[in-house]
Amino acid sequence: MMNKKPFALLLPMFLFYSAFAQGPVLTPGNPAAEKFIPERLQRIDGLIKQYVDSGWIAGADALIARNGKIVYDKAFGLADIDKKAPMKTGEIFRIASQTKAITSVAVMTLFEEGKFLLDDPISKYIPSFAHPKVLASFNPKDSSYTTINVRREVTIRDLLTHNSGVDYAQIGSNSMKAIYAKNGIYAGFVSDKLRLGDAINKLGTLPLVHQPGEKFTYGMSIDVLGYLIEKLSGKSLDQFLRERIFQPLGMNDTYFYLPPSKYNRLATVYTPDKQYKYLIKWDKTTFPGVDFDYPLSNGTYYSGGAGLSSTTKDYAIFLQMMLNNGEYNGHRILSRHTVEMMTMNQIGNANLNAEGNKFGLGFEITTKSGQAKLGQTEGSFAWGGFFGTVYWADPEEKMVCLLYVQEWPYPHGELSDKFKALVYASLQ
Repeated sequence: MMNKKPFALLLPMFLFYSAFAQGPVLTPGNPAAEKFIPERLQRIDGLIKQYVDSGWIAGADALIARNGKIVYDKAFGLADIDKKAPMKTGEIFRIASQTKAITSVAVMTLFEEGKFLLDDPISKYIPSFAHPKVLASFNPKDSSYTTINVRREVTIRDLLTHNSGVDYAQIGSNSMKAIYAKNGIYAGFVSDKLRLGDAINKLGTLPLVHQPGEKFTYGMSIDVLGYLIEKLSGKSLDQFLRERIFQPLGMNDTYFYLPPSKYNRLATVYTPDKQYKYLIKWDKTTFPGVDFDYPLSNGTYYSGGAGLSSTTKDYAIFLQMMLNNGEYNGHRILSRHTVEMMTMNQIGNANLNAEGNKFGLGFEITTKSGQAKLGQTEGSFAWGGFFGTVYWADPEEKMVCLLYVQEWPYPHGELSDKFKALVYASLQ
């Protein structure tokens, strides 16, 4: 008969290493136990309160976790000034371009299924992108233009790294903003009953702003990939994200369009008055063509580049999944090798910004020179959103950090950098 004692002795060790291999699940933690200096961490309170008390922001929600332990989860100020509604942890924010990382992960789940290769031309799956042209000249009087031929077609990797030459509607270059506007292309804050496929098929017929692969141009590339997901899966982007990412991870407050039961949790978006003295609510004149209350509209336009609303906790779960090499709470979304691909430099010798940071597949990647600015560790991956939300994940320090506000323009956006500096100054 087999001796069961050795197995009984090994079982606790097996369970320990299995749990460790899976990576932590976010739970409340003690700052000191996670090697934070508590009194230094509390400096963040004073910083954010200063911005609220100065009238520079209405309110903010901040979350910091290390080793899967939430050591800071606080809200400040007001979610609605007129109603004097306090900001709460769990408030829902328009996360805008933070949508891009989620869509990029969704794309890579299909890559892992062998649905495409990164260097496939996008026209193989979305035919309107076949034989693209590059803008040569533009007439601002009537938005007419001339084009030249491309040297090669746009690839899926080009789109993931924003090297495609696809510009941004409403916030991109003046010439392409006009061309997109003339053709009914929107940046993603849409309440109307439009369809992603209709917009992207039309976008494919319009000129690129430069040759594919030539340089980084922040644009609607990830919206194109949102439609690629729809084409390859046969599902709407909304359904695909819910089934493949949100439900498995327990991201229960992340939506393109909120259910009515959660309308009251959407933070109000503000803008400075013309003299930048006080904040006023957005209205239709703040940014013509942008519907600020699109999350409440029960729309049908699932913008893979800008359409989601979420909470700091939900997005922290998403980032923890990435720190866990693609797994969270027993659900594997990506393989560890795919996570490595997404968080490594994918743009070669080109620099993303003055700090010399790089770009992976969906994320900005902090370099050694980038670390010199604020102390954010080399290898951290990050981005933010149009309405003042920012995040980063630090694999070396095993941290996820988020700071959310709802304001555009955001003249006091240095709060985000100060927040980063104070986080790293709080570590032992």
